[in-house]
Amino acid sequence: MNVSLRHLRAFLALAEHQRFTRAAQACHLSQPAFSALVRQLEDAVGARLFDRSTRHVALSAEGRDLLPGAQRAVAEFDAALGGVRERALRERGRVSVALLPSLAAGWLPQVLAGFRDRHPGLELQVADVLSEPCIERVKSGQADLALAATRAETPELQAEWFCSDRFHLVCRADHPLARQRRLAPADLAAHPFVHLSRTSSVRQYVDAAMHPQPLPAAIEVDQLATVAGMVRAGLGISVVPALTLYQFGGPELVTRPLNWPGLERSLYLVRRRDRALSFAAQAFYDWVMARRPAPPRMRRRLSTPGQPRAALSGTTVAAAVRADT
Repeated sequence: MNVSLRHLRAFLALAEHQRFTRAAQACHLSQPAFSALVRQLEDAVGARLFDRSTRHVALSAEGRDLLPGAQRAVAEFDAALGGVRERALRERGRVSVALLPSLAAGWLPQVLAGFRDRHPGLELQVADVLSEPCIERVKSGQADLALAATRAETPELQAEWFCSDRFHLVCRADHPLARQRRLAPADLAAHPFVHLSRTSSVRQYVDAAMHPQPLPAAIEVDQLATVAGMVRAGLGISVVPALTLYQFGGPELVTRPLNWPGLERSLYLVRRRDRALSFAAQAFYDWVMARRPAPPRMRRRLSTPGQPRAALSGTTVAAAVRADT
C-alpha cells in the first residue's frame, strides 16, 4: 500500500493530540475513519507506531523514528502547494491604479506591457487623473494604488516615496531664451507663459518657485499635450516636469533644465493603511517599485547656442530626453 499525505497527517495529529477522538476532530474525520488511516500506515511500515492504553496514546520507538521525516514531508508539500496557489492567484484578479497623466502617458506604458506579458490573466484598470482624485480613488477603494504628487499620510492612507522629478523650460527653438546660458525666474517673467490649471501639481510647483515674481499668463490649459501645441505655435513658453518631456520633442522646440531651489517634485505611492494588498495588487506593486523612473539628471542642453535643433539626429534627441526622465 502506498503511504499518502492523509496517512502522514493522521499520524502527526495523533502524535500531537495523543487521543484518537481529538486527533480525528483535528483532521475533520470520524473516529473509525481516522483509526483506519492509522492502522493502514502501521501496516505499510510493518510496525506499531503508537503504544495504546485505555487513557493514553504515545509514540512507540518506531513512531519516534518516523516523526521527523513525516514532519518534513508534510511541511515541504504544504510549502510547495502554497507557492503554486499564490502564483495561480497572481494570474487572476484585477489591479486598479490611479496615477498622474504625466506618468500614465510616458513611463507607464512600457512598464505595463512588461507586467501584462508576465501576468496575462490579470485585468488592469488605469485612471490617469490629478493628485487629489488619485488619492480619493484609493481612499474610496476604487484604486488599489496611486502614484501622486501628494504625500498622503493619514490614519487611512500611507505614502512612500516613489521618485523625484525636475523641471524644464520649454520654448521654441527660435525663442530668445533658447540661447540664454543661465535662466532665472525674472528671465521667464518677461515672456508670455502657457500655464497648466491651478489644480495641477505642476502649476503649484512652478508658482511656488517663481514667487514673488508673477508669470504673465498667455493662456491656461488642462493638458500637457495642449501646452506643447501652444508652445509650438509660438503662443508662449512653459515649465514642465522632466517626466513629461516626451511630449515636447521635435526640431522646433528646445528644453532647458531649471536648477532652481524648490523646483523639484517628489512623487509618492499611496495605498490603504488598513487593508492588505491582494495577490494581484501586490504583484503590480512589486513590479512598479522595481521599475521606478530613474532620478532625472541635469543636462546641458539638446543643442548649442546658434545650432538648430534639427541638426541633431532623432537618436540623439531621444537619448537626451531619456536622460532627463
